[in-house]
Amino acid sequence: MTKKEAILWSIALPGFGQFLNGKQIKGIVFVFLEFLINVQANFNEVIISNFHGEIEKSIEQANYQWLMFYPCLYFFAMWDAWKDAGGGKDHFSFLPFVFAAYFVTVGCIYSSNFRLFGVLLGPLYLPMISVIPGLMIGYLIKKLFLYKE
Repeated sequence: MTKKEAILWSIALPGFGQFLNGKQIKGIVFVFLEFLINVQANFNEVIISNFHGEIEKSIEQANYQWLMFYPCLYFFAMWDAWKDAGGGKDHFSFLPFVFAAYFVTVGCIYSSNFRLFGVLLGPLYLPMISVIPGLMIGYLIKKLFLYKE
């Protein structure tokens, strides 16, 4: 199992990277939590509504109390699978994952009323777009911390 395989399988479904790394219990826990949060947050309905361009409907369908757990689980599962596959040897390697989870969570919080160039993005697209600045800032802070050592 390579680091790239582990992280890509974790992107597909949290827990799959753990299964491929031989961490069956962790894999079961992550898959269970992913399904629990997905169902409780009505996330599949949100995805379908967003893909159909029904942003307001997806906002109404979303259970934000549960949806806010999803980014942390998702990015922690990716980091854990990557680390178990041999990644994360340098200090602060977790920071891009942490900041991505934070930015996606904030994107989720503001997704019901934040507009980008007048367009309401909703609880799917705004959090997805938030991954990029989260990873970039996490990576820059990691480099800053490593520079200070």
